[in-house]
Amino acid sequence: MRENESDAWYDSNRDEPGYGSYAAGGWDPDPPRRGRGRRHLLVYLTVAAVAAGIGAGLTVAFDGQAPSPSASSADGIPSVHDNQASSGHGLNQAAVERKVEPGLVDITSTIKYASETAEGTGMILSRSGLVLTNNHVIDGATEVKVTLVDHPNQSYVARVVGYDSVQDVALLQIIGASGLATVTFANSAQVKVGTAVLALGDAQGHGGVKPAAGDISALNRSIQASDEGSGTVEDLNHMLQTNAPIQQGDSGGALADNAGQVIGMITAANTPADGQPGDTMGFAIPIDTALDIAQKIAGNQSSSTVYIGLPGFLGVQVAQSTSANPGQQAAAARRSGDGQGSNARGGLACVTGAQWAGVPARIAPTATGALILGVVCGTAAQTQGLKPGDVIVSVDGQAVTTPGSLTAITAQYHPGRVVSVGYQAPNGSRHTVRILLGDGPAR
Repeated sequence: MRENESDAWYDSNRDEPGYGSYAAGGWDPDPPRRGRGRRHLLVYLTVAAVAAGIGAGLTVAFDGQAPSPSASSADGIPSVHDNQASSGHGLNQAAVERKVEPGLVDITSTIKYASETAEGTGMILSRSGLVLTNNHVIDGATEVKVTLVDHPNQSYVARVVGYDSVQDVALLQIIGASGLATVTFANSAQVKVGTAVLALGDAQGHGGVKPAAGDISALNRSIQASDEGSGTVEDLNHMLQTNAPIQQGDSGGALADNAGQVIGMITAANTPADGQPGDTMGFAIPIDTALDIAQKIAGNQSSSTVYIGLPGFLGVQVAQSTSANPGQQAAAARRSGDGQGSNARGGLACVTGAQWAGVPARIAPTATGALILGVVCGTAAQTQGLKPGDVIVSVDGQAVTTPGSLTAITAQYHPGRVVSVGYQAPNGSRHTVRILLGDGPAR
């Protein structure tokens, strides 16, 4: 985050201290979390820079027109091609709430290997239980549960159908539900500045829905979201900007017009730094864009950004390091605090929950690869004898040069796939084992 920013922006999943980021094949841990294992986050993106000229009263478009909605529908996902967005400036808040709330769910994502949960919101697209939400609501989750807002005693497990981490969109399928109420949508390409809107989401993660009224203050906004933890940058374009006071927990919720039609999916907002007064500024993905991505996911149309299902998971804990050298990976783990657990090989046979295996005293004498810091209990990696200090050098014949390359390679496979894993042990011996990939955390 830039220190000279006047507003403080928060990344819902990534900036919370102690949060572990999960790779498809390995697990990159942050220092162990102290205190509560529950986060009411999943709203704010860390924004390093917003498009030039941002300020009070911005009403101009910067990036041209938003994409047109698809006229088709996939697997029950509605089309908004013929639905006109309300152009009225008044807002009947009670009427909008009555229409939208039955189609909303509270989402609780379990970050299993960090023993945490995090809350967000979702919109029901089909009576059979397809749910639209932000990718960052389910990022890192190993289990997802949803609760019907109108029936808080009805909770279900949800399956991740797929996601687009670049556009921050995810599609879930509620298991065992039918006859559900759904939200309705309007063509977000017709939205105008000044349109009255109501934001509806699980504000502060308390369950249910808390409404927040406002107006559309700008169109086609581009924001650059930066991850303080990893230094990565995420560009989100064609966003709807609103002055509705969006809160933590609203992510994936509805931004609705006066007709009770959803025009955007709540994604990001700012808060003034250090509790100082300041203007509210929230952002929502135009619903046309979000539904177009959801249709691709439901239609099993993977791409460079759209991932179908969950990635496979080896079950190993690796260092947060871009170095190819296992020794430097170990040093990076020590510096970052990943080595706060046992520092001897075999000190922990496996790790569970928020346990951290630490940095092994001996590591394999290879120049490149992904150093194993720990092995997750109950995974095939443990069964096949992988241990801290081993260095993975290949997966299915593809060379593993860094922890990041291990992630990239295993992300090519889905759970249930058997892969050949080559590794070197601390004594220098080389081994190859066959590993059945488990369910990896969504990412």
